[in-house]
Amino acid sequence: MRLRSLGAAFAVTAALLALPTAHPSARAAETPLSQGRTITASSEENAGTPAAAAVDGDTGTRWSSAAADDQWLRVDLGASATVTSVVLNWEAAYGKDYKLQISDNGTSWTDLKSVTGSDGGTDTVDVSGQGRYVRMLGVHRATQWGYSLWEFQVFGTSGGSQAGCDTANAAQGRAATTSSTESADFPASAAFDGNNATRWSSQASDPQWIRVDLGSVKDLCGVDLRWEAAYGKDFRIESSTDGQNWSTLKSVTGASGGNASYAVSGSGRYVRVYGTARGTVYGYSLWEFAVHTGTTGTPPVEGGGDLGPNVIVVDPSTANLQQKFDDVFSRQESNQFGSGRYQFLLKPGTYNNINAQLGFYTSVSGLGLNPDDTQINGDITVDAGWFNGNATQNFWRSAENLAIRPVSGDDRWAVAQAAPFRRIHVQGGLNLAPNGYGWASGGYIADSKIDGTVGPYSQQQWYTRDSSVGGWTNGVWNMTFTGVQGAPATNFDNGPYTTLDNTPVSREKPFLYLDGSTYKVFVPAKRTNARGVSWPANAGSSIPLDQFYVVKPGATATTINAALAQGLNLLFTPGVYHIDRTIEVNRANTVVLGLGLATLVPDNGIDAMHVADVDGVKLAGFLIDAGPVNSDTLLRIGAPGSAADHSANPTTMQDVFVRIGGAGPGLATNSVVVNSNNVIIDHTWLWRADHGSGVGWDTNRADYGLRVNGNDVLATGLFVEHYNKYDVYWAGERGRTIFFQNEKAYDVPNAAAVTHDGIVGYAAYKVADSVTTHEAWGLGSYCNFTSDPSIVQAHGFQVPTGSGIKLHDLLVISLGGKGQYAHVVNNTGAPTSGSDTIPSKLTRFP
Repeated sequence: MRLRSLGAAFAVTAALLALPTAHPSARAAETPLSQGRTITASSEENAGTPAAAAVDGDTGTRWSSAAADDQWLRVDLGASATVTSVVLNWEAAYGKDYKLQISDNGTSWTDLKSVTGSDGGTDTVDVSGQGRYVRMLGVHRATQWGYSLWEFQVFGTSGGSQAGCDTANAAQGRAATTSSTESADFPASAAFDGNNATRWSSQASDPQWIRVDLGSVKDLCGVDLRWEAAYGKDFRIESSTDGQNWSTLKSVTGASGGNASYAVSGSGRYVRVYGTARGTVYGYSLWEFAVHTGTTGTPPVEGGGDLGPNVIVVDPSTANLQQKFDDVFSRQESNQFGSGRYQFLLKPGTYNNINAQLGFYTSVSGLGLNPDDTQINGDITVDAGWFNGNATQNFWRSAENLAIRPVSGDDRWAVAQAAPFRRIHVQGGLNLAPNGYGWASGGYIADSKIDGTVGPYSQQQWYTRDSSVGGWTNGVWNMTFTGVQGAPATNFDNGPYTTLDNTPVSREKPFLYLDGSTYKVFVPAKRTNARGVSWPANAGSSIPLDQFYVVKPGATATTINAALAQGLNLLFTPGVYHIDRTIEVNRANTVVLGLGLATLVPDNGIDAMHVADVDGVKLAGFLIDAGPVNSDTLLRIGAPGSAADHSANPTTMQDVFVRIGGAGPGLATNSVVVNSNNVIIDHTWLWRADHGSGVGWDTNRADYGLRVNGNDVLATGLFVEHYNKYDVYWAGERGRTIFFQNEKAYDVPNAAAVTHDGIVGYAAYKVADSVTTHEAWGLGSYCNFTSDPSIVQAHGFQVPTGSGIKLHDLLVISLGGKGQYAHVVNNTGAPTSGSDTIPSKLTRFP
């Protein structure tokens, strides 16, 4: 290992340029402020190289990132500190150029030093700054690999004070659990009963743990342990907000038992001692385990609370309930680009004589664990009277988790895109067309049971997943089914049907429900080869609302990120949220759930949300609306170069919608970029607006809708429309898409504006030339070149021609003769012609 001054190796580029120096050997005896502290990273190469390994004091373990330049490692010192130096002990994959930064809140960063031209080994960098969080922000890697650190050490003087640490024992009398007990005489509760004559003891093996639930997230400042003769020699004191994901408050080695007090800094609802080595041949045994709380750092963000002003919670006895529905509908029926957002939540029970008409940005959901817990003897209605019987703009609304017995026998759900119908039991039929059978352009059903017949009638296309239907009467162009009991057989030669018996991989959307009087979010489990509904078996898990930051109008991105860094999930209540910094979702299994089409608007050209390359994040139920300053990527899942395998616990993106323009000028180069592997995209509509405010070829420019770089990504219900270049660009291997609906941009000024590589028009769905394996079913692309109807687009789909590329049941259509397609895919398939809106089809390619 090299340890040296790098002075001459650095180019002087700014006043903040670092000149790392060799520190005297006395530094080795000083304990870093960072050791054992909570640490997060933009990505982790694999489970064997976690972020925590960089602050564990062990030079035989390391953190390594994904193989990309834009990576970071951040440590929470627990309280504000004066930082004087940072030591980076690089593995062979080192950072050539990087920044060291400091922050009070983990979101707003100040540069301490910029390092350029490092040659690896051990960099010791003198700095001067005050803050709680310190991070290494990579700029350029020195190798083809990511960044890799054996140790990331921060030195200085802690500014935290124990003066505000309460002497009371916050753990006394609280609920406790343990890995084991020696016998029923030594329960976990005995360590928290305030009685020095009773004790907990474990079985005689390593590891063992004991934990206490403080009831809510607290700011932690001290832990007292009173050991019996059977003590822990090596152990960690840890905290957690959810009881599943743990942060180290203190690592203890070589302890000798007795009474010991430890100053800690951090926050959490759960505190545990995790023993790794016993001091005797017996188990671990504690007379008492005390926890002290206070205000030693930034006060924690509280979880739970009320659901804000735009959530309307009702029960069958609610007075004037029909009027409540009618009042919201009168405001929202035609309010396509307004700021109103509403969520109706119906407590379990039976509701008689209700007709809940849903306008824009209005959602209705039952609060039972099962749909049949909330029974409506009446209707939930979407029609198109506001638009003269044309349902092609009935966007942004939803119904979920309830049962309907329609008054007339059929419920009417005449919707277009971004209007999911999930987890519904229709005790009758379902009519998907508007009154008068005007145009309609939907749509999506999942995890639902329709006892009667579904009548699409004038619906151009529809996707139905993991459901059951009593029958299906017809369709116009593209009706696709996977895992649907009662679905019509595949008939794409002469009809609109594509049917797969099962859905390869699926996970239903998380939803809010009531457990007695307590709000919880149910997170359904992953299903493989699913067929039919997931309920009432309901495999999955529940998360109490107090483990969510309930985001309400007026919340800032700084607070949202602080809540995430603290380990809370997010529940966005209905509203429009302008954010001035990217929302960073870095913790595995985080749930980000929106109610009432909660809308995020990134200001000043930032990206709206980044998700780290971690397991099991669930994104659901919100809209991202581009701001007037161009964002590079509105939603990014996984950092560039992400490589981890998430097949056992994939990240899911469900009912997450993107809009560019319409409500005003909007600009974003990419709407969604997926870099992580195994992601499931389940129902999305990515839309560059063709009408509304702020619409024009360059006014709401957006080059790409969806870009997929990760491997083994699955899209079920993919709606992407009107982008300036490729609507979908798929570069990952073994990708699969089941159902794709697209319109090319209406406002292409002329053929020259979209001619590239000798090809007229960007394909709606492009699979990169480097891809060897890809498969898709039920694909449709439509053109409506209103600015220049003479344009003839080369093809709707462009893919490599290897044996691993397979497309099933695809079509292109000219809408009223405004532009044409020369081929369906590559140079294959008949051209469209005339103004009769007749599709050109292929049942398979090649």
